[in-house]
Amino acid sequence: MAAGTVVSITVIVATLAGTIVLGLIRGGLPTPNALDFILPAIACGALLLRHRYPVAVLIIVSVAVAFYYPFARVDGLLIVLNFLALYTAADRGHLIAAIATGAASLLGMGLGESGGVRHVDDSLFMMIAGWVVAAIAFGGVTRNRRAYLHEAERRALEAEHGREEEARLRASEERLRIARELHDVLGHNISMINVQASAALHGLKKRPEDAESALRTIKETSKETLRELRTTLGVLRQVDEDAPTAPADSLARVESLVAGTGLEVRTELSGPLDGVPTEVDLAAARIIREALTNVSRHSGVGEARLTVTNESGHIVIRVEDDGPGATYTDGSGFGLRGMRERAAALGGTLEAGPRPEGGFRVVADLPLTQPNGVR
Repeated sequence: MAAGTVVSITVIVATLAGTIVLGLIRGGLPTPNALDFILPAIACGALLLRHRYPVAVLIIVSVAVAFYYPFARVDGLLIVLNFLALYTAADRGHLIAAIATGAASLLGMGLGESGGVRHVDDSLFMMIAGWVVAAIAFGGVTRNRRAYLHEAERRALEAEHGREEEARLRASEERLRIARELHDVLGHNISMINVQASAALHGLKKRPEDAESALRTIKETSKETLRELRTTLGVLRQVDEDAPTAPADSLARVESLVAGTGLEVRTELSGPLDGVPTEVDLAAARIIREALTNVSRHSGVGEARLTVTNESGHIVIRVEDDGPGATYTDGSGFGLRGMRERAAALGGTLEAGPRPEGGFRVVADLPLTQPNGVR
């Protein structure tokens, strides 16, 4: 707004100075009348408010100019103020008002010339008409450019906001993945430690050899838990050089998955399990871990059956037990939800619930070909 006021004052001063210079060039200024002072003062004062009231200022300046040239004695450059008022109205979005006022001014000038009020030759009339059109057109162009820049800035802000939302979504998904990994690993291993510790306390006096075996299992399981925890924290801290190099869980190492469960697991494998896509292999191994952990934690028995088959483009995992399973008969819980999410992320399914003949069953069906066509 300050810059607009400076422009207005500059145009006013230049117009008044130009009027004086033009009069001197023509051989001196005639004796002015009252309108030579009143009309320029009105037009100049109104022009200072052109940004706040563009249409009103345009009308006031146009009327002042219309009365100035026929009735004032000093033939000055007051029409320049009209050009600026026309530009401002068009620039502020009042294009119709600017066109209507400009057309009315040119019509009035033409009628005045035909009536002999003030003679304006054809070349001067055409030049004034050109300036009127140019002022309106330039105002429209500057408004369109400002609107274009505003739209471009808005789109840039929306794009930046979209990138931030996408980054937050990815961060949330990564946090969920890490939470699931920690739950699978820590929940499984700590459950094994708890089971083995209970067995050691129970058999410490009656069967010391069983207690020694249980304590050895606790030692190995806690060591594995710490290794897995350091691995996850190493990834979070981006300390690649210190990250442990222990192999990840895999269907090709099913024996290691069931070895530390503290359960007697009867395992049946069918089909090749060493060429499974990485994401399917890891998800299958995690599902087996979680399912066996649930057996150890909830079933009340020390045995389970594990069947893994690779046929017809699917990995099918079946974990069953003969325990009562009373605490998780509805198939809900964080661990089961995590298994279902893993299966669903690969386009597969997971069913969990009580068996009609007793016990609990978890069945996961994981397609080897992912929904995006990647195998």
